[in-house]
Amino acid sequence: MSRLTTSGQPLPGGMLAAVSADMPAITNSRVVRLADVSQLVRPRIALMVLVTVFAAIWLTAQPVGMSGISWLAVAGVLVGTALVAASSSIANQILERDSDRLMARTASRPVAAGRLSVSRAWLVTVLSLLVGAAVVWGFGGPAAMLAAVATWVLYVAVYTPLKQRTPLNTAVGAVAGGLPVAIGWFAADGPARLAAGDMVGGLAVAALGTVLYLWQFPHFMAIAWLYRRQYAAAGLQMLTVVDPSGLRAAGQALAAALAMVPVSLVLAVPSASTRLFLTAAVASIVYAGASAWFAFRRDDRSARLLLLTSLGVLLVLMSAAVTFGGPAVLGQA
Repeated sequence: MSRLTTSGQPLPGGMLAAVSADMPAITNSRVVRLADVSQLVRPRIALMVLVTVFAAIWLTAQPVGMSGISWLAVAGVLVGTALVAASSSIANQILERDSDRLMARTASRPVAAGRLSVSRAWLVTVLSLLVGAAVVWGFGGPAAMLAAVATWVLYVAVYTPLKQRTPLNTAVGAVAGGLPVAIGWFAADGPARLAAGDMVGGLAVAALGTVLYLWQFPHFMAIAWLYRRQYAAAGLQMLTVVDPSGLRAAGQALAAALAMVPVSLVLAVPSASTRLFLTAAVASIVYAGASAWFAFRRDDRSARLLLLTSLGVLLVLMSAAVTFGGPAVLGQA
């Protein structure tokens, strides 16, 4: 019997045509929903946050390794953090829905395009924040939860409104981008380890947080340059909008990239890993070089190069920190 039969009888031709016609619509609807979810939670940004939290947990565990830390707890902290990050992303899109409609790069976002109502978006935002915070608390403790909520507040309630008011928004956003390090540090009992005289993990995590803070300036200045006209049309006060020459944006990018060179080297000090030291040195110098090229050229090509370089450098640094800068018990050197 054919799958397209009823009680052994073939489906009428009209019904078969209707079923066939509906199948692409159903498939397309599912694709649209998946695309909307992806735009809402911005998985690449969420993944960067999760890698940051895991790296902080891993580095805090030096020099005795992950003893006393449950991998289930680590997974729980990451799941909770992912929910909080998703909540902050959705809240950001609710608050920026009017300006999002004015930019080609964001006009298709679900809230801006009207595919998701503001009330439903707020419901998902609040539920994700509450559940995520509770999960982080349950697996990482109250301090880790407070760090997660503080990151949410700084990103949603401070950084997002500042984009309409001052180019200093990037500096505030960079703090929010580096703060997830604190989630991992608290979840791995960083304060207790520090009080017990363990300075190694604390130094490594402090260096990681500083690297992440500085890394964001060249990255976001490249984005601000590439989309400067769209930002201007939307009324967002990015540095490339208030200074169309790009001199100030390029100066901040270069200054941060140069400062990142010595800080990234400090990342290798606690583990005394030669491989991490060399990797951090090469990656940060390459980043500084791309930033210098952007400062000199100030065109779309150099901005794209800087943007791509920033992503590669972050991937290399985070991978090296986990692989070579991990607990000394693993014998890394």
